[in-house]
Amino acid sequence: MNNIRRIITGIAALSLITSAIFSCDTKEKEISESSSETEIIPTEPPTESPMEKAKNCTITWLADFSLDSQDGSESPAAVKLFRDLYGGEIKFVYTSERDKYETLVYFQNCGEPVDMFPYDEEIVPLGVTREMFDPLDSYYDILGMDEGLWDDMKVIVDKLQYDGVHYVLPYNVSDPQLIMYSRKLFEKEKLDDPYELYQKGEWDWDAMVEMMSAFVSNPDAKSKRYGIAGDFGKALLTSSGSTVVNYENGKFSNNIKDKNIASAEKLMKKIVDEKLYNTGWYEYYPNDNSTLFYAMGDWALGMTNAKNAKKDIMVVPFPKNPDADEHYISCDYDARMLVRWAENPEAVAAYIRCERLVALEEKYKELEKAALSVEEKDAYDKWKPFVRTEQYDAIQSYLDHAKANPYFDFAYGMGEKMYGDGDFTYESRGVMNNITESFLRGENAAEKWEKIRDDMSGKIDEEIKQFNEQ
Repeated sequence: MNNIRRIITGIAALSLITSAIFSCDTKEKEISESSSETEIIPTEPPTESPMEKAKNCTITWLADFSLDSQDGSESPAAVKLFRDLYGGEIKFVYTSERDKYETLVYFQNCGEPVDMFPYDEEIVPLGVTREMFDPLDSYYDILGMDEGLWDDMKVIVDKLQYDGVHYVLPYNVSDPQLIMYSRKLFEKEKLDDPYELYQKGEWDWDAMVEMMSAFVSNPDAKSKRYGIAGDFGKALLTSSGSTVVNYENGKFSNNIKDKNIASAEKLMKKIVDEKLYNTGWYEYYPNDNSTLFYAMGDWALGMTNAKNAKKDIMVVPFPKNPDADEHYISCDYDARMLVRWAENPEAVAAYIRCERLVALEEKYKELEKAALSVEEKDAYDKWKPFVRTEQYDAIQSYLDHAKANPYFDFAYGMGEKMYGDGDFTYESRGVMNNITESFLRGENAAEKWEKIRDDMSGKIDEEIKQFNEQ
C-alpha cells in the first residue's frame, strides 16, 4: 500500500502532461465515437436489455494480480460463475502495483480498453475526482441491489457513497487487524482470556492496558517483558470510532480535534512511555514468551500458529474505546472499480454480482476453512502454517460485526500529503501516517498529541479545501 501512496498523488500532474509524454492521440476515442454525415441514425432505441449486454463479453482487468488461475488449476468460484451465468471471460493485463495508476492513465489517454480495476482505500475521493472511474448506480438491476443480495452490506455501501453516487460497492469484508495471544501464557500469568471478555462485551482499552501492565511488572519475570508488538497504530485509531475527516452533505470537514481521536493518541503514547511496546519487527507472534500481545493482519496468523503450535493461540480484534458508541474493527473492503470509458460496463456489473454471490455462499467458506485448518509438518518436521477452526469462526464473527458497524475515513483517499510515507520523517510523512506512527516510532517531534494535532490540522484544512472546491 505504501507504493500506492507515492503513486496516486502524481495522478493529477500526470493527467495534465500526458499529451506531452505519450505518443497516442488523446482525442482519438472521441473521434472514433462521433457520427459521420452518412451514418444512419436508428429511429428507435435499442431493445437489448442491460442483462443481455452483460453476456458473452470479455472484461479487460488491469491489475497486479489475476482473478483467474494462471497455472492451469481450477478457476476461482466467482470466475467460474461468471462463465456459467453470462458466458463471460476475463482478460488479465498485468501492471505492477507500483505502476498501476500510471498504466491506467496511459491506457485511458490512448483509448486502450480497460473495464475493471482493483479497489483500495486510496481511490476515493482522489481517483474519482480525477475522472478515472464511473459510478455503478446505473447497473443496479444487474448487480441485484433490489433482490436482497446486498442487504448485509447496505450500511457499508452507503458509508462509501461519494458525491451522491456509488463508485465503490464492497461485496465483502476482509483482512481484519487482529490481536494474537497465547492462552497458555495467559493461564500461566493468571490473566482473563481476552476472547471471553470480547464475547461478554468487556474487551476494551482499559482491560488490555491493565493486562499488559500486569504482565510487564510481574516480579517473577526473569527477563525483559513487553505488552504488545506488531502493527497497531491504524487499528487503534479505528477503534476510537471517530474519523479524522468527516463527510456530510457533500462536504469534507476537519475532525482532528475530536476527543475520541485524542484519547486514542494518548493511549498510544502511554503504551510507548510505559515501555509496553516491543519495537522489534515480527512476522508472527514472538515465541519466547517475552510479549503478551501481537498485533497484525490476519495474514500473519498461519505462521503464528506454526511457530507457536503448542501455545494455544487465539485472536481478538483491537479492543473497544470505552467512550465509543460501538466496537469499531479495522478491516478492508473487497470491491472492483468500473473504469471510465469501459467497453463492457454491464459485464463488469455482472462479474461484481458473481463475487457477491460467492461471498454469500456458506459452502465456499466451509471449503476455505477446511483447507486452512489442516495441521501437518513438512519434511523437516516443522509445522506448516495453519488456521484452527475456532480461530476461523471467530474471525468470521468479527467480520460480520464490521459489516454491521463499518468504519471508513476518506482521509486515506486524499493523496500523498494525507496518506504517504514521504522521506520517512515526521516533516515529510503524510497526516494519517504521522497520526498512527509517530508515537510508536518514538520521534522527538511528536512529544505530545497536541503538537501533532496542531501540526497536522493546517495540512488537513489545505487538502480538504481542494476537494470541497471541485
